[in-house]
Amino acid sequence: MPGRVSRRVFLLLLSAILIHPFTFGQQPVKQGQGSTTAIPNTPAGKTLQAWLEALNSGDRAKIEDYIHRFDPDMTAESMIAFRDETGGVDLIAIDSSEPLLIAFRVEDRKTATVGIGTLQVKDAQTAAVESFSVKRAAQKGPPLTEKEAISEIQELTTSLIKKDSFSGALLIARGETTLLEMAGGEANKSDHVLNNIDTKFNLGSMNKMFTATAIAHLVELGKISYDDPISKYIDESWLPKEITEKITIRQLITHTSGLGSFFNETFDRSSRALYRKLDDYKPLIKDEKLAFTPGERFQYSNTGMFLLGVVIEKATGEDYFDYIRRTIYAPAGMANTDCYEMDYPVENLAIGYSPDPKSPYRWQNNLYKHVVKGSPAGGGFSTVRDLHKFALALQAGKFVSPDTLKMLWTDYKGGRYGYGFEVDETDAGKVVGHGGGFAGINSHLNIYPDSGYIVAVMSNYDNGAGPLARRIDEILARVKSH
Repeated sequence: MPGRVSRRVFLLLLSAILIHPFTFGQQPVKQGQGSTTAIPNTPAGKTLQAWLEALNSGDRAKIEDYIHRFDPDMTAESMIAFRDETGGVDLIAIDSSEPLLIAFRVEDRKTATVGIGTLQVKDAQTAAVESFSVKRAAQKGPPLTEKEAISEIQELTTSLIKKDSFSGALLIARGETTLLEMAGGEANKSDHVLNNIDTKFNLGSMNKMFTATAIAHLVELGKISYDDPISKYIDESWLPKEITEKITIRQLITHTSGLGSFFNETFDRSSRALYRKLDDYKPLIKDEKLAFTPGERFQYSNTGMFLLGVVIEKATGEDYFDYIRRTIYAPAGMANTDCYEMDYPVENLAIGYSPDPKSPYRWQNNLYKHVVKGSPAGGGFSTVRDLHKFALALQAGKFVSPDTLKMLWTDYKGGRYGYGFEVDETDAGKVVGHGGGFAGINSHLNIYPDSGYIVAVMSNYDNGAGPLARRIDEILARVKSH
């Protein structure tokens, strides 16, 4: 998703897939601390009031007016994305105030997450923003038993479904034991078809896990090497050899190749129906340039992961989609996972929706925005139960050895990313997996190797899964050892 990076920081609840002007951090806060306080009639107070009103309106015109008057370094896209992520925020306390500086706390309307912020304006005359920082407060609480944690998560999810903040499905397991399954919202708003636990949701970028696992398996079989230049598998109908001979398979799988994304202007101007087989994507990739010397640093790349699919086809002589079905989905028992073609009637498949306040229907579907069929980089469909099966198969050694899995799940270049898997450390312990997002798409698989928990959250709303997945992580962090 394109965007401009600002020099300031903002509330830290956005999904990792968004490019935004905000940085992530946490501040401790006592639950229930403080009380609602009227915003003071000061320059800083007036700007804070204007920000709250614009943000919570969700109206682009009002947001752009706020930016024009107070904060030209901000972008409307950032504020709209934040509004979609949080459902808006409510002021819960003013902690301190001076004419040009104000400290405050807000609570997001989706998951009641608290943010601690400071706003400083340049002068009393313009009240223009000098600096604006809102950090997500660490959601601490008393220790919980596993049963209490699951009950709290169930109550939270029920609340989000009732508020129509979450539409999707959720599964929490410890190893093979399923602890909670829930589904809510509508898979198809036109006919009011409800989501259920076996509804297929779009994976977004989560297909990258399957592609990376298949590549790792081929390495173990000796059919390819991580240090092979991709020119060995990818001919000049894709990219010039002067580019492909500089890039290795290892750099593609770790997002250090210097390549970018095929979701470019050519894609935006094209019919989605054009892109079904991998070769169909050549016009989107052939003009790519390197952003930096391969191996130099981490930069998330849809093109890089897509080209791993081309490597798979060349190394195996098999269609990418057939190969993934045979070597990943089938061994794991993932009967409801595939890159379905969206112009065919697939049973129990959710349509994605984005809020549209200007429409009398309140929502806009994503059928004409996204790919008609998924690819090695993303866009397939799965269920929470199938994602659970994938996590179990990975850990059981059905795809790769324990040593290889450890490598896949180790941060490679400081980007909180290993070999096709996101890698993070939270209060709940190490978390590996992947997320995915696009208009009307947001899903997460979080695997906790230390505790054995597996969390799959899938949604057919913008930013529908991310806030819930984060709150689940915070709740699981409070569970006493079982």
